[in-house]
Amino acid sequence: MNFLILGSGGREHAIAWKLSQSHLLKKLYIAPGNPGTANIGTNLDIDILNFESVKQACIDHKIDIVFVGPEEPLVKGIHDSFNTDSRVKQVKIIGPTKNGAMLEGSKDFAKAFMTRHSIPTARYKTFISNQFQEANQFLFELKPPYVIKADGLAAGKGVVICNEIEDAKRCIQEFFSGKFGGASKKIVIEEFLNGIELSVFVLTDGKSYVILPEAKDYKRIGDGDTGLNTGGMGAISPVPFANPNFMRKVENQIISPTINGLIKDGIDYTGIIFIGLMKVEGNPYVIEYNVRMGDPETEVVIPRIESDLAEMFFLAGERKLSDYKLNISTKVASTVIMVSGGYPEEYKKGKVINGLADFSDVAIFHSGTKRVGDAIITAGGRVLALTAMSDTMDESLAKSYKVANIVNFEGKYFRKDIGNDLKHFKH
Repeated sequence: MNFLILGSGGREHAIAWKLSQSHLLKKLYIAPGNPGTANIGTNLDIDILNFESVKQACIDHKIDIVFVGPEEPLVKGIHDSFNTDSRVKQVKIIGPTKNGAMLEGSKDFAKAFMTRHSIPTARYKTFISNQFQEANQFLFELKPPYVIKADGLAAGKGVVICNEIEDAKRCIQEFFSGKFGGASKKIVIEEFLNGIELSVFVLTDGKSYVILPEAKDYKRIGDGDTGLNTGGMGAISPVPFANPNFMRKVENQIISPTINGLIKDGIDYTGIIFIGLMKVEGNPYVIEYNVRMGDPETEVVIPRIESDLAEMFFLAGERKLSDYKLNISTKVASTVIMVSGGYPEEYKKGKVINGLADFSDVAIFHSGTKRVGDAIITAGGRVLALTAMSDTMDESLAKSYKVANIVNFEGKYFRKDIGNDLKHFKH
């Protein structure tokens, strides 16, 4: 089979790395890809939001399956575009149609979906930009801190938690004034859930599903979960507090009702559902849905999958996941993200990366990199994901951190405390 992966980050590099190991794979293409994916497949320099270009690439390269990495093409309807084009409608798309992608594309849609299907989530209300007074009034019905979310896609930055009511009012004003453009003209205000967070991933063919390994990521820039939110500074899988009893609750109260809810609502959904969860007093609550794999969670989830990823995607596309048995490694995977100095605020690009080598026990997944001549240079905020596996979390992290100290570029930064909050849980 010929595969095309859409995207250019660490998530797509990890997917490409795993697919490249499949005996079912004939040719692997990544659009636009990065210097890391160029080592294991063929990068195609195309704009993935230009659906005609993507379709032409599928025709030219006889693509059988397209895996859509980021959310934006899905929310903008790439799956629908293929379905309605006789030249490419036989190509399997791993990623939902536009109406399914609304689970991530609209916070209000997702919350209404959860309410309709009795899926545990925080209490909320939705407001549009001419409802400033009503939004302020709702704050008095909640206890601080206050969670304020832009309804639409805001590149992972559209959620703000305010400890004081005056800060929350100011935040509402900023959102309604267009802080995230059209994405924040509608907002969701919800109660704060006090617990510990994790990410659960499901691959569904629209009827059946497979639960992938869970993960915990670290969003803030500073050690001890301090500072600004980022796209993610590291991740661990498995999550020690996600014991079998808790995961049964997740399946029965959240995963199964989500799949059944999509069917009841007439939403045809083939692809990944990423469920951001909060464990509150032993029970799971949904914080958000995403309609694709997370990053950096992918870099620890995918290495733990021992099954053939190409086969799993093929069966999802054929709607034959019902009897599929996923094999998952019992080892612990950790990833440490190396970022550019100044990230997530202003940072410089174009710094030469030294020390990149083939480390036998650490996979280096490229995220914000670019090749210029013989050099690999920084080209983004999050630059590299360093993933290791071992029998224990401490051993795994020691491998990742060893490489983090070897690989070098001007201004490099990484968190030193990934996994520390999990050490008091029994593995």
